[in-house]
Amino acid sequence: MNNNNDAAEYDYVIVGAGSAGCVLANRLSADGKHSVLLLEAGPKDSNIWIHVPLGYGKLFKEKSVNWMYQTEPEPGLNGRQVFQPRGKVLGGSSSINGLLYVRGQHEDYDRWRQRGNAGWGYDDVLPYFRKAEDQQRGGDKYHGAGGPLPVSDWRHHDPLSEAFVHAAAEVGIPTNPDFNGATQEGAGFFQTTTRRGRRASTARSYLRPALTRGNLHVETSALAQRILFDGKRASGVAYKQNGQLRKAKARKEVLVSSGAYNSPQLLQLSGVGPADLLKQHGIDIVLDAPGVGNDLQDHMQVRIVTRCAQTVTLNDVINHPVRRVMAGLRYAALRKGPLTIAAGTSGAFFKTSPRLASPDIQIHFLPFSTDKMGEKLHPFSGFTASVCQLRPESRGSLRIRSADPGVPPEIRINYLATETDRRAFIDGIRILRKILAAPALKSYSVGEVDPGAKVVSDDDLLDFCRRTGSTVYHPTSTCRMGNDPLAVVDQRLKVRGIEGLRVVDASVMPDLMSGNTNAPTIMIAEKASDMILEDAR
Repeated sequence: MNNNNDAAEYDYVIVGAGSAGCVLANRLSADGKHSVLLLEAGPKDSNIWIHVPLGYGKLFKEKSVNWMYQTEPEPGLNGRQVFQPRGKVLGGSSSINGLLYVRGQHEDYDRWRQRGNAGWGYDDVLPYFRKAEDQQRGGDKYHGAGGPLPVSDWRHHDPLSEAFVHAAAEVGIPTNPDFNGATQEGAGFFQTTTRRGRRASTARSYLRPALTRGNLHVETSALAQRILFDGKRASGVAYKQNGQLRKAKARKEVLVSSGAYNSPQLLQLSGVGPADLLKQHGIDIVLDAPGVGNDLQDHMQVRIVTRCAQTVTLNDVINHPVRRVMAGLRYAALRKGPLTIAAGTSGAFFKTSPRLASPDIQIHFLPFSTDKMGEKLHPFSGFTASVCQLRPESRGSLRIRSADPGVPPEIRINYLATETDRRAFIDGIRILRKILAAPALKSYSVGEVDPGAKVVSDDDLLDFCRRTGSTVYHPTSTCRMGNDPLAVVDQRLKVRGIEGLRVVDASVMPDLMSGNTNAPTIMIAEKASDMILEDAR
């Protein structure tokens, strides 16, 4: 890693080496014409659990690589605070996430375009998904081969996960071998960002191959303090590293890729945000931008736990000393077995109502069970299936609490704030229960542990959602793209009203897409790289 003096100059300064920042660093430094500085607040990705797929459970509350944020008390969840893990390491959340590769529905991107974001329809973004991808099954109309990002099938045969797909078919949900192909609807196996049983974060896939380039400089443990401005033009970034304040100048652009929480936080700290908030914290106003930090959205999940009649779950492996050692040895030797489990093995996408144009629910099926994600597995044989509403109407906000960059921001998501959101969960749980009661799962199921057979009425199901609902870790939209007065960036991801500053990450999504956010964030950065290089000509 290169040291730089206090006023080093680069063409591009990228803040955040996560799912988007690593892509930008690779693409913008590729032709050798531009000097690039990549700043990351966290360490190198040397923690061994980052590279083992099932290791995400170990990193869930690992402070050294995780921001460990919490929401404010959520009114729709009985005033509970919801834990929000975010990656603080090279690769960002792509180094600690559940590894699922789900792009969302074609309709999501067409909706973005219809909301005035020209160039962001499905036909516009598909080439960038394909450009990024190295699909194990080979390239076709929907998939790319030979790109930096490995996308693979699961390397472990699991009878339970297979039985879930058969059970879904028995209740009328078609089998779908590719959630990222012609249509998302149906049940099948998730593909993951792995290759040969190892995690493929953007740090591994995009950053590592670029590290030998003399025009790319990477600084870890470098926490951005604020963006520097020359009038209304971003001119660089001040950051703290090893207790020292350093500055980096950007000749062309500052690119903020710090994620849906840290990007709006940095803009607000730098004087770009709601004027009353900035005044409250004594921050000089560069631009009164009331939309910065608004429109926060996240996917919520509600988990159903079933006791298993056979000792075929991960609980049985982890809780048995010999089987646990055998699983470790199998992974070490072959990169196969239960340690390759992602945050969903099989799953389903379906509509809770025939009047809907596309699925509004995603099911993640897992051959293990626990009271809370990241905690000990149950002592009994158990499996989990969770309901996630794909397009919540509820929107929240992110606000700084202090002018000190080290103070975590105030996060309000407003889960279950609308009737649509509440109804989707009640109906989604009912459909999931039909799948879990289907013949294919009969020989595995002893009975529902949580919420249990007594919880049946709408009121009781909603109460269960309020008591136990948690995040699927997909915050977006806090620096939303659009043309309206509250939109933060335009279609080229330039911050409106400021020169030389773009935001490139999940925070620019106009609204949540119907899937997992890692793949679309990588797509956004691929597309942004082309736009940035075009504008530099």
